Amino acid sequence: MQPKPWSSMPGVRLIPRDPLYRLLLVNLAAGVAAALILMGGLLLLNPANLRGLILSDASPGTALALLLFGFVITFGSAAMGTAIMTIGRRRRPPSGGKPAGSDPLAVRATVRGTTAPIR
Repeated sequence: MQPKPWSSMPGVRLIPRDPLYRLLLVNLAAGVAAALILMGGLLLLNPANLRGLILSDASPGTALALLLFGFVITFGSAAMGTAIMTIGRRRRPPSGGKPAGSDPLAVRATVRGTTAPIR
């Protein structure tokens, strides 16, 4: 009998069932992806000889790991925080539509002694 892969074992799930945890996990993954892209871009563009400075160190892996850790914490928490803060927002109407109650109303106002509609 062959062992089953861990993803098909009962009780083991890659994505949590709770929607809040799923939302946080997906946005954390987006933040990690943004951190990796930024770090790759910094090493590729080499601003102020940053790549040369890191790679000429006695332990470049430590410097790269600390830089990546800082970016992951920053972008991961920013993506997760943005996702949490947008939970309660109303959805925008489809393009071309207006939200309810956004039509202008005609009101009467007294201007220099006369009553005229103002639009």
